Amino acid sequence: MKHVLNGRPLVRPGAALKALRAERGWSLTEVSRRTGMPVSSLSKIENDKMDLTLDKLLRISVALETDIAGLFTPPSPPYPQGESSGRRSITRAGDGKAIKTHIGVYRYLAYELLNKHSIPIIIDVTAKSLEEFGEFNRHPGEEMLYVIEGELDLYTNMYLPANLKQGDSIYFDSNMGHAYIAVGDAPCRILSICVAPESELLKLIEGKSKPGDDMLHAFDSGKRLTLRSQSD
Repeated sequence: MKHVLNGRPLVRPGAALKALRAERGWSLTEVSRRTGMPVSSLSKIENDKMDLTLDKLLRISVALETDIAGLFTPPSPPYPQGESSGRRSITRAGDGKAIKTHIGVYRYLAYELLNKHSIPIIIDVTAKSLEEFGEFNRHPGEEMLYVIEGELDLYTNMYLPANLKQGDSIYFDSNMGHAYIAVGDAPCRILSICVAPESELLKLIEGKSKPGDDMLHAFDSGKRLTLRSQSD
């Protein structure tokens, strides 16, 4: 039984990897050189013997010069510049490409659309501390974050931590180091919309920066910044 999304058949990432590298005339060794991944791992991915994590998807998509969507669906046909494409994407509740990381579960929305100007992701945040989160994220562009459920502390390397509750949002420069930390025992779910080229998301995993000593001092002081609406 073939799976279809928005009228387009879904393909296995391994099959897409094999087809895309064959189209470029690349061997597994060449893909290994471009991604930094072992040939044995790439072979397992092509044969569906290895799960694809977010960092692996990003490495492969950047190396093959394709969107993440290109690893799951046939490419969208090009449309003339300056004209309305009329394209759209509906992601039903619970759908989207889910990828588990040590930070939480990322659900990539509208992932079958290529060359998007923004990248919407639902994130179930599981990290409860900076130690658990690890090094701060940092990637080109800007990001809008909205808390769907629960409570979140957003740490950055330029401001005191911002405490966000359900319904709160923040728009920030994602070149700043930043970390998502779930507060309390209740589930924490956020909507993150990154405005940046999709290939730049590789830096979300690999281009991280550690928080500076000044921010560590601020954390130790126990200070918290609660964002308020403009009307307050």
